[in-house]
Amino acid sequence: MRLDRRDFLRLSALGGGALGMGPGFWKGAYAAPAQPGPSPYGAMSGSPDANGVRLPAGFSSRILARSGRAVASTGYTWHSAPDGGACFALSDGGWVYTSNSELSSGGGASALRFDGAGAIAGAYRILSSTRSNCAGGPTPWGTWLSCEEYGSGRVWECDPTRSSQGLVRGALGTFAHEAVAVDPDGRRLYLTEDSTSGRFYRFTPSAWPSLTAGTLEAAKVTGDPLAGTATLTWVVCAASSPASSQSSVASRTTAFNGGEGCWFDSGVVYFTTKGDNRVWAHTPASGRLEVIYDDNLSSGSPLTGVDNVTVSRSGDLFVAEDGGNLEVCIITPGPSRVVAPFIRLEGHSSSEITGPAFSPDGRRLYFSSQRGTTGQSSGGITFEVSGPFR
Repeated sequence: MRLDRRDFLRLSALGGGALGMGPGFWKGAYAAPAQPGPSPYGAMSGSPDANGVRLPAGFSSRILARSGRAVASTGYTWHSAPDGGACFALSDGGWVYTSNSELSSGGGASALRFDGAGAIAGAYRILSSTRSNCAGGPTPWGTWLSCEEYGSGRVWECDPTRSSQGLVRGALGTFAHEAVAVDPDGRRLYLTEDSTSGRFYRFTPSAWPSLTAGTLEAAKVTGDPLAGTATLTWVVCAASSPASSQSSVASRTTAFNGGEGCWFDSGVVYFTTKGDNRVWAHTPASGRLEVIYDDNLSSGSPLTGVDNVTVSRSGDLFVAEDGGNLEVCIITPGPSRVVAPFIRLEGHSSSEITGPAFSPDGRRLYFSSQRGTTGQSSGGITFEVSGPFR
């Protein structure tokens, strides 16, 4: 039997954990990292639709906006390099989709407003005069946190329902921010850092839900996250610089290789690291940390270049690729996790998929191709996919 590197790593991780944990390990083994398998939505179509999207049966796509062009009949010019995004429900039955602009100059964020039937009813700028706005995250109180991804980057809080400038939230740290997720149960925020020496952070507001002041901490990993036996402890750090540059903090915390997407759902904080192509799950209530996907543990895995993430109504994790074959892949929940491709963009080989987010009713998935088919930031395309999401 041929044993390649991925199989060896997988067997080593699982076997070593089993020997160390004894019989009790096998209960945890049922939630081992996801392995390739059939998608609950079936296979993608053999050829793309008119918009260049390969989809499972029953799903359809539409293009909502293109960089440098007016959005529908709004007259608003869509930004270049669209990146992280989220959806927000409105009292009139409609919703808003926010989208960052990852330009090194003139970044910021914009929003698309939809009526209750899903038609575009408006488009406008919600953040200006910032740069390299990569991902971010929604808050339970209805604001969008836009993250700047460069060494002195900060987090900006924006009102997605109207044209606005946004407010800087310096207490959330100064580093190459990627994404942020809010845990309303524990009343904390979790943040990723896009750097090879990046840390995983949490922020505890002094007065929930105000983000003007609070305690910033970086994580230390103890145990084996592949075997599901790891836990996180936290070290207080200053908000004025990356934790890795603080000598008293760096030696007591753990580096995560290229932190990317981050999303909270049902008591779990999911995040990705692109340097090692991993998807992680942290349960704040117990402190547990586990790897739920690692492309080195399975040969022929469909998911590489892990990036932005979101979670559907059914608890499925949708992971966008930066690289690979430009897919959004699904990781199913439960004891037998499966990873499978859900959609693929054809002709976008010099781009990345960004900003996956579901409409409030869970029936529409939004995302962008940051550089479209041109490979240029001015070629960004923002999509909607609708269909029988479970």
